[in-house]
Amino acid sequence: MFNQATLGPVDVITGDYLAEATVGVDAMKKAEQTGTGWVATAQAGIEMSLDVVNEKRIKIVVNGGSVFPQGLAEKVQEMVSERNLNLRVAYVDGDNLMPKLQTLMGKTSSSKRPLTHLDGNNSLVNLANDTYSFLDEPEKMPILAANAYLGYRAIKQGLDRGADIIICGRVADASPVIAAAAWWYGWAESDFDRLAGALVAGHLIECSTYVTGANFAGAFRYPPDTFVNMGLPIAEILDNGDCVVTKHDGTGGFVSVDTVKCQLLYELQGNIYLNSDVKADIQNIDITSQGKDRVHVSGVKGFPPPPTTKLAIFYRGGYQLEILLNATGYGTDHKWAIQEAQVRSKLREWGTLDKLDILEFQRVGTPQENPESQLQSTTYMRIYAQGKDAKIVGSVTMAWIFTFMTHFAGMNGYLEHLKATPTPIVGYFPALVSQTKIQEAVTILNANSPTPVRIEVGPPKVTQELAARENYETANPQSLDSFGPKTMRPIGDVVLARSGDKGGNINLGLFVHTANQYDWLRSFMTRDKLKAMMGKDWSDDYYIERVEMPRILAVHFVVYGPLGRGVCSSQRLDCLGKGFAEFIRAVWVPIPTRFLQEEVSKL
Repeated sequence: MFNQATLGPVDVITGDYLAEATVGVDAMKKAEQTGTGWVATAQAGIEMSLDVVNEKRIKIVVNGGSVFPQGLAEKVQEMVSERNLNLRVAYVDGDNLMPKLQTLMGKTSSSKRPLTHLDGNNSLVNLANDTYSFLDEPEKMPILAANAYLGYRAIKQGLDRGADIIICGRVADASPVIAAAAWWYGWAESDFDRLAGALVAGHLIECSTYVTGANFAGAFRYPPDTFVNMGLPIAEILDNGDCVVTKHDGTGGFVSVDTVKCQLLYELQGNIYLNSDVKADIQNIDITSQGKDRVHVSGVKGFPPPPTTKLAIFYRGGYQLEILLNATGYGTDHKWAIQEAQVRSKLREWGTLDKLDILEFQRVGTPQENPESQLQSTTYMRIYAQGKDAKIVGSVTMAWIFTFMTHFAGMNGYLEHLKATPTPIVGYFPALVSQTKIQEAVTILNANSPTPVRIEVGPPKVTQELAARENYETANPQSLDSFGPKTMRPIGDVVLARSGDKGGNINLGLFVHTANQYDWLRSFMTRDKLKAMMGKDWSDDYYIERVEMPRILAVHFVVYGPLGRGVCSSQRLDCLGKGFAEFIRAVWVPIPTRFLQEEVSKL
């Protein structure tokens, strides 16, 4: 935050501090009196930046208030008053629906279940078996938080009324950026094309340096020191909703068409991007270079928002633990089979094996043949357990300790795992809630008066029911033989990609660089092809949706189900889905040889 304020000109600094899990974790810590309820780094950034934003008249809008935005706003107001600065502080709330939850649970669904899951209306999606377990066992799995995703309108009201620093709770990631643009240009709530463009701009810059070189699939083409001290992104938003993504001069990293495409394709639901105040159709989005570290984004179409928004419900989901063990060299698969048999046998003897919800023995890596060092020959096993009862989950560690001295040849690892203990799970249930049930508001604090000014904004004036998500194979696929001779190589030799988590699902966006390459990609990358490329990771419980974005030469997938109930309680090592794209890029496929030659010429 301080760097953004000091390294060059900006008008508004926005910040997205809330990963999907953050609100649940903050709610648990606040309930246990081990946390404030807001994000500590948001407070630290504001405290460091107060003097310079006061001098330069820069606005700050962040969602670092988490489950207690009022508390952080009052803390910031204290700092402002102590320094005698000319800054007005406000906070946005209304996202906390815990006081209304019991009532809502009786009204939000016409089904047998009292809450509608975000994917519950799609009959083709199989939800995880324990998705509704917290409703069946409320005493064991009490709800910690229920926060609706808010849009931009309350923030804009605060800016319109002179607020300089606005602390938000669970507003959607891009809402602060939409609000800043709508305030700057005086947009109306019905300016959906403009609002949609700002929504995409917010999506592009919300994840720190993800658009300036971090998490970038094309990084292998650049020296490692390119990615040191990367600059944070800036969105120059135009009055028509288009934007230019850039960064401050002199900072590390870079902004290119490829980095912007990668970030655009991160954590999407498909070709319709949703916010509480607008829907953005990105099927015909266009991304072009305007020179060094400047990329223009256009072609976004806006529509009224849906009548519902996401309601993130967090609950005490039981306990989990993991034990990491190393095996070196010869016969690794047999060694892991011994380890698994020993632990399972002891748990069966003790009567706890069948009482665990999840027990997995995950084999990670493959030892290098004819290794030149012990590390090259070492892989590890991740023993992962999950259950409702801490003692039952803890029996996994005890079983491993009990059989420790019967281990396979050469077992090694960090012996702190002898202390592996169950840790609480924050369970996650993404529900739908009518926007008419939300009292979204902004409160402007006044250092000279004990009475703050509170303005409620009401629900959106115009909404539009969501259509079923598009899901299609390519139109007029070309014969793969028409692309000439092929060579078996990793698809990542010609394809860049990004993936991420959306609740229990993983999204995957893939793109190429030329029209001919795209004709091949869209013809080659079918839903069945992705299933095949997932190999042993594919399950028939999963479901795939596929769309295309032809102007950026991209194919996009959503794989429903791999993350179970979601990041907080997923048993996957890659619980955020970030590594999925790189796994797919590493799979060998028959690639037209001429495309490989084109990519080699760029190195």
